[in-house]
Amino acid sequence: MGGMQVLQWAASYPERLFAAVCIAAAARHSAQNIALHEVGRQAIMADPDWRGGAYGAAGVRPEKGLAVARMAAHITYLSETALTRKFGRGLQRDGLSWGFDADFQVESYLRHQGASFVDRFDANSYLYITRAMDYFDLGAERDGGLAGAFAGARDVRFCLASFTSDWLYPTPESRAIVRALNLAGARTSFIEIESDKGHDAFLLDEPVLRSALAGFLTSAAQSRGLA
Repeated sequence: MGGMQVLQWAASYPERLFAAVCIAAAARHSAQNIALHEVGRQAIMADPDWRGGAYGAAGVRPEKGLAVARMAAHITYLSETALTRKFGRGLQRDGLSWGFDADFQVESYLRHQGASFVDRFDANSYLYITRAMDYFDLGAERDGGLAGAFAGARDVRFCLASFTSDWLYPTPESRAIVRALNLAGARTSFIEIESDKGHDAFLLDEPVLRSALAGFLTSAAQSRGLA
């Protein structure tokens, strides 16, 4: 959602922006992303404690549904390589339970992610935020499509970055934004970063990303006489 907000600000308030950085994002969700979000929403709404969204008044929370939604979403933030490197088929203990306990380390990891998420996030907020992201389509109903959305942003400096292993927001999504910005005449730089960490790479220590952002921000500051 952060990347979508950057793009929306640039399209709606270009006179208030000088530089914009959009990392691992898209101008609209793919069918795959909408489908993944729907799985999470259905998990929440299928929890008996959701109560049609009125769980607060009932003094309960749909913790199980929200935890499953988080588990499903968290898989999309990673890559197969990252999961294999971190967990592989490692077991939690000697031998298999031959039941439905968390035998594998990756199962335990996902359960932990789900359990910790419910303590810091609201279920209805999750429903509305994911729905807002699915509805977002910056180029819809604009003359010139996505390029038309950036028609007033010619003076904004843009930096876009993607990661090779990000299958949630893959590089073609960023390239589509870059093409639209180029058509609009905006000043745009783009870098695809080699990483096996998946979408989560934008949160982690990636030296190439750090260097690219430092160069972009330094150049933007110098052009404004700030450095």
